Amino acid sequence: MMLNESRRSRAHFDLPLVLLVFGLAAFGVLCVSVATFSTSSEAEDTLLNYIVSSYYGMRQALFLLVSPLVVGFVTYLPLDFFRRRTILFYYLACGLLLVALGGSATGVKAWIDILWDYTLQPSEFVKLACILVTARYLETNDDPLGSVRSWLRLGLLMGIPWTLTMLQKEMGSVLVMIFCFGVMMYFGGIRMRVLFGTLGVAIVLIALLLGILMASGTDNYRIERILSFINPAQVDSDATYQVTNSKIAIGSGGWSGKGLFVQGSFSQLNYVPEDWTDFIFSTIGEAFGFVGCASVILVYLLIILRMLYLARYTLDRFGQMVIIGVMAMLLFHVLENVAMTTGLMPITGIPLPFLSYGGSNLLTNMAGIGLVLNVVKNRSAIYRPAPQMRSYTKWAR
Repeated sequence: MMLNESRRSRAHFDLPLVLLVFGLAAFGVLCVSVATFSTSSEAEDTLLNYIVSSYYGMRQALFLLVSPLVVGFVTYLPLDFFRRRTILFYYLACGLLLVALGGSATGVKAWIDILWDYTLQPSEFVKLACILVTARYLETNDDPLGSVRSWLRLGLLMGIPWTLTMLQKEMGSVLVMIFCFGVMMYFGGIRMRVLFGTLGVAIVLIALLLGILMASGTDNYRIERILSFINPAQVDSDATYQVTNSKIAIGSGGWSGKGLFVQGSFSQLNYVPEDWTDFIFSTIGEAFGFVGCASVILVYLLIILRMLYLARYTLDRFGQMVIIGVMAMLLFHVLENVAMTTGLMPITGIPLPFLSYGGSNLLTNMAGIGLVLNVVKNRSAIYRPAPQMRSYTKWAR
Protein backbone atom coordinates (compact mmCIF):
# COMPACT_ATOMS: atom_id res chain seq x y z
CA MET A 1 0.00 0.00 0.00
CA MET A 2 1.27 3.47 -0.89
CA LEU A 3 1.92 6.09 1.80
CA ASN A 4 -1.00 8.35 0.89
CA GLU A 5 -3.35 5.34 0.88
CA SER A 6 -2.12 4.41 4.37
CA ARG A 7 -2.98 7.89 5.62
CA ARG A 8 -6.42 7.77 4.05
CA SER A 9 -7.02 4.37 5.65
CA ARG A 10 -6.15 5.53 9.16
CA ALA A 11 -8.63 5.29 12.02
CA HIS A 12 -10.28 8.61 12.85
CA PHE A 13 -13.52 10.31 13.79
CA ASP A 14 -14.90 11.70 10.54
CA LEU A 15 -15.91 15.23 11.45
CA PRO A 16 -16.84 16.37 7.89
CA LEU A 17 -19.55 13.70 7.65
CA VAL A 18 -20.91 14.61 11.09
CA LEU A 19 -21.07 18.33 10.27
CA LEU A 20 -22.86 17.71 6.97
CA VAL A 21 -25.42 15.38 8.52
CA PHE A 22 -26.26 17.42 11.61
CA GLY A 23 -26.31 20.65 9.61
CA LEU A 24 -28.87 19.07 7.30
CA ALA A 25 -30.90 17.72 10.23
CA ALA A 26 -30.98 21.15 11.91
CA PHE A 27 -32.18 22.64 8.64
CA GLY A 28 -34.86 19.94 8.64
CA VAL A 29 -36.27 21.24 11.93
CA LEU A 30 -36.58 24.67 10.33
CA CYS A 31 -38.29 23.24 7.22
CA VAL A 32 -40.78 21.20 9.27
CA SER A 33 -41.58 24.33 11.28
CA VAL A 34 -42.12 26.35 8.10
CA ALA A 35 -44.51 23.70 6.80
CA THR A 36 -46.56 23.55 10.03
CA PHE A 37 -46.19 26.89 11.81
CA SER A 38 -49.16 28.36 13.65
CA THR A 39 -50.49 31.91 13.15
CA SER A 40 -52.75 31.89 16.19
CA SER A 41 -50.03 32.80 18.69
CA GLU A 42 -49.86 36.40 19.88
CA ALA A 43 -46.17 36.10 20.71
CA GLU A 44 -43.59 38.22 18.95
CA ASP A 45 -42.86 37.13 15.39
CA THR A 46 -39.38 35.68 15.81
CA LEU A 47 -37.80 32.58 14.32
CA LEU A 48 -37.71 30.82 17.70
CA ASN A 49 -41.36 31.59 18.44
CA TYR A 50 -42.45 30.28 15.07
CA ILE A 51 -40.57 27.03 15.69
CA VAL A 52 -42.00 26.75 19.21
CA SER A 53 -45.51 27.34 17.89
CA SER A 54 -45.13 24.41 15.47
CA TYR A 55 -46.19 21.14 17.06
CA TYR A 56 -44.30 19.01 14.54
CA GLY A 57 -41.33 21.37 14.54
CA MET A 58 -40.89 20.95 18.29
CA ARG A 59 -41.19 17.17 18.05
CA GLN A 60 -38.62 17.08 15.26
CA ALA A 61 -36.33 19.25 17.40
CA LEU A 62 -36.70 16.68 20.19
CA PHE A 63 -35.72 13.88 17.81
CA LEU A 64 -32.71 15.94 16.75
CA LEU A 65 -31.63 16.39 20.39
CA VAL A 66 -31.73 12.61 20.85
CA SER A 67 -29.75 12.00 17.65
CA PRO A 68 -26.26 12.72 19.07
CA LEU A 69 -26.90 10.10 21.74
CA VAL A 70 -27.81 7.54 19.09
CA VAL A 71 -24.81 8.39 16.92
CA GLY A 72 -22.46 8.43 19.92
CA PHE A 73 -23.73 5.11 21.26
CA VAL A 74 -23.48 3.30 17.91
CA THR A 75 -20.05 4.82 17.25
CA TYR A 76 -18.71 3.94 20.70
CA LEU A 77 -19.47 0.20 20.53
CA PRO A 78 -16.78 -2.09 19.10
CA LEU A 79 -17.31 -3.00 15.45
CA ASP A 80 -17.22 -6.67 16.42
CA PHE A 81 -20.32 -6.07 18.53
CA PHE A 82 -22.27 -5.58 15.30
CA ARG A 83 -20.28 -8.13 13.32
CA ARG A 84 -21.08 -10.97 15.71
CA ARG A 85 -24.70 -10.00 16.38
CA THR A 86 -26.02 -9.32 12.89
CA ILE A 87 -28.47 -12.21 13.02
CA LEU A 88 -29.71 -11.03 16.44
CA PHE A 89 -30.50 -7.58 15.05
CA TYR A 90 -32.20 -9.31 12.13
CA TYR A 91 -34.45 -11.37 14.43
CA LEU A 92 -35.32 -8.31 16.53
CA ALA A 93 -36.25 -6.28 13.45
CA CYS A 94 -38.42 -9.08 12.05
CA GLY A 95 -40.03 -9.47 15.46
CA LEU A 96 -40.97 -5.79 15.47
CA LEU A 97 -42.49 -6.22 12.01
CA LEU A 98 -44.65 -9.05 13.34
CA VAL A 99 -45.72 -6.94 16.31
CA ALA A 100 -46.71 -4.12 13.96
CA LEU A 101 -48.81 -6.55 11.91
CA GLY A 102 -50.65 -7.56 15.06
CA GLY A 103 -51.59 -4.01 16.06
CA SER A 104 -51.59 -0.72 14.20
CA ALA A 105 -51.70 3.04 14.55
CA THR A 106 -53.87 5.17 12.24
CA GLY A 107 -55.37 2.04 10.69
CA VAL A 108 -52.19 1.02 8.83
CA LYS A 109 -50.13 -1.91 10.11
CA ALA A 110 -46.80 -0.13 9.85
CA TRP A 111 -46.44 1.51 13.26
CA ILE A 112 -46.33 0.39 16.88
CA ASP A 113 -47.92 2.62 19.49
CA ILE A 114 -45.54 3.38 22.38
CA LEU A 115 -45.92 6.31 24.84
CA TRP A 116 -47.33 9.83 24.78
CA ASP A 117 -48.68 9.71 21.24
CA TYR A 118 -45.33 8.50 19.87
CA THR A 119 -45.16 5.58 17.46
CA LEU A 120 -42.42 3.29 16.17
CA GLN A 121 -42.04 2.29 12.52
CA PRO A 122 -40.23 -1.09 12.39
CA SER A 123 -39.77 -0.98 8.60
CA GLU A 124 -37.20 1.78 9.12
CA PHE A 125 -35.04 -0.27 11.47
CA VAL A 126 -35.26 -3.43 9.37
CA LYS A 127 -33.34 -1.60 6.62
CA LEU A 128 -30.25 -1.44 8.84
CA ALA A 129 -30.73 -5.05 9.93
CA CYS A 130 -30.76 -6.19 6.29
CA ILE A 131 -27.64 -4.11 5.59
CA LEU A 132 -25.78 -5.76 8.49
CA VAL A 133 -26.86 -9.27 7.47
CA THR A 134 -25.86 -8.70 3.85
CA ALA A 135 -22.51 -7.22 4.90
CA ARG A 136 -21.81 -10.23 7.11
CA TYR A 137 -22.74 -12.60 4.29
CA LEU A 138 -20.39 -10.83 1.87
CA GLU A 139 -17.59 -11.00 4.43
CA THR A 140 -17.87 -14.76 4.80
CA ASN A 141 -18.55 -15.60 1.15
CA ASP A 142 -15.97 -14.77 -1.50
CA ASP A 143 -18.32 -15.90 -4.30
CA PRO A 144 -21.71 -14.27 -3.51
CA LEU A 145 -24.66 -16.38 -4.65
CA GLY A 146 -22.23 -18.76 -6.32
CA SER A 147 -24.32 -21.83 -5.52
CA VAL A 148 -27.98 -22.77 -5.30
CA ARG A 149 -27.64 -23.29 -1.55
CA SER A 150 -26.24 -19.80 -0.94
CA TRP A 151 -28.87 -18.31 -3.25
CA LEU A 152 -31.70 -19.99 -1.32
CA ARG A 153 -30.19 -19.05 2.03
CA LEU A 154 -29.80 -15.37 1.23
CA GLY A 155 -33.13 -15.33 -0.61
CA LEU A 156 -34.85 -16.58 2.53
CA LEU A 157 -33.05 -14.06 4.75
CA MET A 158 -34.09 -11.15 2.55
CA GLY A 159 -37.50 -12.52 1.57
CA ILE A 160 -38.88 -12.69 5.11
CA PRO A 161 -38.46 -8.98 6.03
CA TRP A 162 -39.39 -7.85 2.50
CA THR A 163 -42.63 -9.84 2.61
CA LEU A 164 -43.52 -8.70 6.12
CA THR A 165 -42.88 -5.11 5.11
CA MET A 166 -45.08 -5.47 2.02
CA LEU A 167 -47.88 -6.84 4.18
CA GLN A 168 -47.64 -3.59 6.13
CA LYS A 169 -48.26 -1.69 2.86
CA GLU A 170 -44.77 -0.19 3.02
CA MET A 171 -43.76 -0.79 -0.59
CA GLY A 172 -41.39 2.17 -0.50
CA SER A 173 -39.32 0.55 2.24
CA VAL A 174 -39.17 -2.69 0.24
CA LEU A 175 -37.80 -0.80 -2.76
CA VAL A 176 -35.15 0.76 -0.52
CA MET A 177 -34.05 -2.65 0.76
CA ILE A 178 -33.94 -4.13 -2.75
CA PHE A 179 -31.81 -1.23 -3.94
CA CYS A 180 -29.41 -1.57 -0.98
CA PHE A 181 -29.13 -5.31 -1.59
CA GLY A 182 -28.35 -4.81 -5.28
CA VAL A 183 -25.72 -2.12 -4.66
CA MET A 184 -24.02 -4.13 -1.90
CA MET A 185 -23.96 -7.23 -4.08
CA TYR A 186 -22.49 -5.24 -6.96
CA PHE A 187 -19.64 -3.88 -4.83
CA GLY A 188 -19.35 -7.28 -3.13
CA GLY A 189 -18.08 -8.86 -6.34
CA ILE A 190 -21.14 -10.78 -7.51
CA ARG A 191 -21.20 -11.82 -11.15
CA MET A 192 -23.43 -9.45 -13.08
CA ARG A 193 -25.62 -12.11 -14.68
CA VAL A 194 -26.26 -13.60 -11.24
CA LEU A 195 -27.06 -10.16 -9.81
CA PHE A 196 -29.54 -9.26 -12.53
CA GLY A 197 -31.09 -12.71 -12.41
CA THR A 198 -31.53 -12.53 -8.64
CA LEU A 199 -33.02 -9.03 -8.74
CA GLY A 200 -35.29 -10.12 -11.58
CA VAL A 201 -36.63 -13.06 -9.58
CA ALA A 202 -37.13 -10.83 -6.53
CA ILE A 203 -39.04 -8.22 -8.55
CA VAL A 204 -41.27 -10.89 -10.15
CA LEU A 205 -42.11 -12.46 -6.77
CA ILE A 206 -42.86 -9.05 -5.24
CA ALA A 207 -44.99 -8.13 -8.24
CA LEU A 208 -46.97 -11.36 -7.80
CA LEU A 209 -47.52 -10.67 -4.10
CA LEU A 210 -48.48 -7.09 -4.89
CA GLY A 211 -50.91 -8.35 -7.53
CA ILE A 212 -52.52 -10.68 -4.98
CA LEU A 213 -52.94 -7.80 -2.54
CA MET A 214 -54.44 -5.61 -5.25
CA ALA A 215 -56.79 -8.38 -6.36
CA SER A 216 -58.07 -8.61 -2.81
CA GLY A 217 -59.14 -4.97 -3.07
CA THR A 218 -56.92 -3.75 -0.22
CA ASP A 219 -54.26 -1.99 -2.33
CA ASN A 220 -56.24 -0.34 -5.13
CA TYR A 221 -54.69 3.01 -4.34
CA ARG A 222 -51.36 1.68 -5.63
CA ILE A 223 -52.90 1.16 -9.07
CA GLU A 224 -54.13 4.76 -9.02
CA ARG A 225 -50.64 6.01 -8.12
CA ILE A 226 -49.07 4.11 -11.00
CA LEU A 227 -51.74 5.18 -13.49
CA SER A 228 -51.55 8.79 -12.33
CA PHE A 229 -47.84 8.75 -13.13
CA ILE A 230 -48.12 6.99 -16.50
CA ASN A 231 -51.12 8.90 -17.82
CA PRO A 232 -52.52 11.56 -15.44
CA ALA A 233 -55.29 12.49 -17.88
CA GLN A 234 -56.91 9.04 -17.58
CA VAL A 235 -57.37 9.07 -13.79
CA ASP A 236 -59.43 11.06 -11.35
CA SER A 237 -57.97 14.44 -10.40
CA ASP A 238 -57.85 13.36 -6.75
CA ALA A 239 -55.16 10.80 -7.69
CA THR A 240 -52.86 13.53 -9.07
CA TYR A 241 -53.82 16.24 -6.58
CA GLN A 242 -50.81 15.89 -4.29
CA VAL A 243 -48.05 15.77 -6.89
CA THR A 244 -49.70 18.53 -8.98
CA ASN A 245 -49.86 20.86 -5.99
CA SER A 246 -46.31 19.91 -5.06
CA LYS A 247 -44.98 20.98 -8.46
CA ILE A 248 -46.93 24.24 -8.26
CA ALA A 249 -45.53 24.97 -4.79
CA ILE A 250 -41.96 24.23 -5.86
CA GLY A 251 -42.30 26.37 -8.97
CA SER A 252 -43.82 29.26 -7.01
CA GLY A 253 -40.54 29.68 -5.12
CA GLY A 254 -38.78 30.90 -8.24
CA TRP A 255 -35.05 31.51 -8.02
CA SER A 256 -34.62 32.45 -4.35
CA GLY A 257 -37.94 31.51 -2.73
CA LYS A 258 -40.72 33.36 -0.93
CA GLY A 259 -39.00 33.34 2.45
CA LEU A 260 -39.76 31.80 5.84
CA PHE A 261 -43.12 31.76 7.65
CA VAL A 262 -44.95 33.79 5.01
CA GLN A 263 -48.64 34.39 5.68
CA GLY A 264 -50.81 33.08 2.85
CA SER A 265 -48.06 30.86 1.42
CA PHE A 266 -48.86 27.37 0.14
CA SER A 267 -47.16 25.92 3.22
CA GLN A 268 -49.25 28.01 5.60
CA LEU A 269 -52.46 27.14 3.72
CA ASN A 270 -51.68 23.38 3.71
CA TYR A 271 -51.87 23.43 -0.07
CA VAL A 272 -49.66 20.34 -0.39
CA PRO A 273 -50.78 17.38 1.79
CA GLU A 274 -48.03 15.95 4.01
CA ASP A 275 -45.64 18.79 3.16
CA TRP A 276 -43.84 18.31 6.47
CA THR A 277 -43.17 14.59 5.91
CA ASP A 278 -42.83 12.91 2.51
CA PHE A 279 -43.37 16.16 0.58
CA ILE A 280 -41.01 18.39 2.58
CA PHE A 281 -39.13 19.13 -0.64
CA SER A 282 -42.12 21.16 -1.87
CA THR A 283 -41.83 23.34 1.24
CA ILE A 284 -38.12 23.83 0.58
CA GLY A 285 -38.82 24.76 -3.03
CA GLU A 286 -41.43 27.35 -2.07
CA ALA A 287 -39.51 28.91 0.82
CA PHE A 288 -35.96 28.78 -0.58
CA GLY A 289 -36.50 28.51 -4.32
CA PHE A 290 -34.16 26.91 -6.84
CA VAL A 291 -31.11 28.00 -4.84
CA GLY A 292 -32.38 26.22 -1.72
CA CYS A 293 -33.31 23.03 -3.59
CA ALA A 294 -29.96 22.94 -5.38
CA SER A 295 -28.10 23.55 -2.11
CA VAL A 296 -29.91 20.70 -0.38
CA ILE A 297 -29.14 18.32 -3.26
CA LEU A 298 -25.49 19.45 -3.17
CA VAL A 299 -25.24 18.63 0.54
CA TYR A 300 -26.69 15.18 -0.12
CA LEU A 301 -24.16 14.70 -2.91
CA LEU A 302 -21.33 15.62 -0.55
CA ILE A 303 -22.60 13.12 2.04
CA ILE A 304 -22.83 10.32 -0.55
CA LEU A 305 -19.38 11.10 -1.98
CA ARG A 306 -17.90 11.29 1.51
CA MET A 307 -19.20 7.82 2.36
CA LEU A 308 -17.91 6.42 -0.93
CA TYR A 309 -14.51 7.92 -0.12
CA LEU A 310 -14.54 6.36 3.36
CA ALA A 311 -15.58 2.98 1.93
CA ARG A 312 -12.87 3.11 -0.70
CA TYR A 313 -10.12 3.30 1.89
CA THR A 314 -11.65 0.81 4.33
CA LEU A 315 -9.93 -2.57 3.95
CA ASP A 316 -12.23 -4.53 6.23
CA ARG A 317 -14.79 -6.28 4.04
CA PHE A 318 -17.62 -6.18 6.59
CA GLY A 319 -17.05 -2.52 7.44
CA GLN A 320 -16.73 -1.55 3.81
CA MET A 321 -20.03 -3.22 2.94
CA VAL A 322 -21.77 -1.54 5.88
CA ILE A 323 -20.72 1.88 4.57
CA ILE A 324 -21.85 0.97 1.05
CA GLY A 325 -25.21 -0.22 2.39
CA VAL A 326 -25.87 2.95 4.38
CA MET A 327 -24.82 5.05 1.40
CA ALA A 328 -27.21 3.15 -0.88
CA MET A 329 -30.06 3.55 1.60
CA LEU A 330 -29.66 7.33 1.74
CA LEU A 331 -29.10 7.60 -2.01
CA PHE A 332 -32.33 5.83 -2.92
CA HIS A 333 -34.32 7.88 -0.40
CA VAL A 334 -33.03 11.13 -1.88
CA LEU A 335 -33.47 10.12 -5.53
CA GLU A 336 -36.99 8.75 -5.09
CA ASN A 337 -38.26 11.52 -2.80
CA VAL A 338 -37.04 14.38 -4.97
CA ALA A 339 -38.29 12.60 -8.10
CA MET A 340 -41.77 11.88 -6.74
CA THR A 341 -42.31 15.41 -5.40
CA THR A 342 -41.39 16.82 -8.81
CA GLY A 343 -43.52 14.32 -10.76
CA LEU A 344 -40.62 12.32 -12.19
CA MET A 345 -41.47 9.11 -10.29
CA PRO A 346 -44.65 7.58 -8.83
CA ILE A 347 -45.48 8.43 -5.22
CA THR A 348 -44.13 5.80 -2.85
CA GLY A 349 -44.24 7.49 0.55
CA ILE A 350 -40.47 7.60 1.01
CA PRO A 351 -39.25 10.43 3.33
CA LEU A 352 -36.35 12.75 2.61
CA PRO A 353 -33.45 11.76 4.93
CA PHE A 354 -32.73 14.14 7.84
CA LEU A 355 -35.34 16.64 6.58
CA SER A 356 -38.75 14.95 6.62
CA TYR A 357 -40.63 14.79 9.91
CA GLY A 358 -40.44 11.45 11.65
CA GLY A 359 -38.51 10.08 14.59
CA SER A 360 -38.12 6.51 13.34
CA ASN A 361 -36.65 7.62 10.02
CA LEU A 362 -34.36 10.26 11.52
CA LEU A 363 -33.01 7.99 14.25
CA THR A 364 -32.55 5.12 11.77
CA ASN A 365 -30.54 7.36 9.46
CA MET A 366 -28.52 8.64 12.41
CA ALA A 367 -27.84 5.08 13.52
CA GLY A 368 -26.64 4.37 9.98
CA ILE A 369 -24.27 7.33 10.17
CA GLY A 370 -23.12 5.99 13.53
CA LEU A 371 -22.28 2.66 11.88
CA VAL A 372 -20.22 4.47 9.24
CA LEU A 373 -18.35 6.42 11.93
CA ASN A 374 -17.85 3.19 13.90
CA VAL A 375 -16.22 1.47 10.92
CA VAL A 376 -13.87 4.41 10.31
CA LYS A 377 -13.03 4.75 14.01
CA ASN A 378 -12.11 1.06 14.31
CA ARG A 379 -9.88 0.84 11.26
CA SER A 380 -6.85 0.16 13.47
CA ALA A 381 -8.43 -3.14 14.52
CA ILE A 382 -9.77 -4.20 11.15
CA TYR A 383 -9.70 -7.69 9.73
CA ARG A 384 -7.67 -7.76 6.53
CA PRO A 385 -9.36 -9.34 3.50
CA ALA A 386 -8.58 -13.00 2.94
CA PRO A 387 -6.39 -13.78 -0.10
CA GLN A 388 -9.37 -15.01 -2.14
CA MET A 389 -11.05 -11.62 -1.56
CA ARG A 390 -8.23 -9.44 -2.85
CA SER A 391 -9.72 -9.15 -6.31
CA TYR A 392 -12.71 -7.48 -4.69
CA THR A 393 -10.56 -4.73 -3.19
CA LYS A 394 -9.13 -3.58 -6.54
CA TRP A 395 -11.85 -0.97 -6.88
CA ALA A 396 -10.68 0.52 -3.56
CA ARG A 397 -7.11 1.15 -4.71
